[in-house]
Amino acid sequence: MSALSVYLSGEIHSDWRSRIESGSQSAGLTVEFTAPVTHHESSDDCGVAILGGEDNPFWKDHKGAKINAIRTRTMIERADVVVVRFGDKYKQWNAAFDAGYAAALGKPVIVLHDPALTHALKEVDAAALAVAETPDQVVAILTYVLNGELKVA
Repeated sequence: MSALSVYLSGEIHSDWRSRIESGSQSAGLTVEFTAPVTHHESSDDCGVAILGGEDNPFWKDHKGAKINAIRTRTMIERADVVVVRFGDKYKQWNAAFDAGYAAALGKPVIVLHDPALTHALKEVDAAALAVAETPDQVVAILTYVLNGELKVA
């Protein structure tokens, strides 16, 4: 089987991505991971850095959001599976969009969040094929999908 392409979307303030990547490597999975640009300043400033400055913060954000959307949509469209992480500190509206966009494209979506967010994310969870609470559970799902092996996280 060729490598599974997994897009890791959402919260950028914890190590969840590296935990999934290292867990997948330890499990011997053939997975290629992609993600949004997680360096805040680069993500926020890409529009004005590439297309020129803006006096109005709205237009600065607008330019950056559009360029980031090119990357995000391209990576989601190329992905076999999309994992979307919601953290508890910030509102991740972009992650909600990513989950909905991936689901609308028919991509399998795994949502990852703390149980305390279940009510707030009930509509997002409803669009997902799996809702995990830990990166280890995501690795267990990927192991089962790729190898048919049941390894409880």
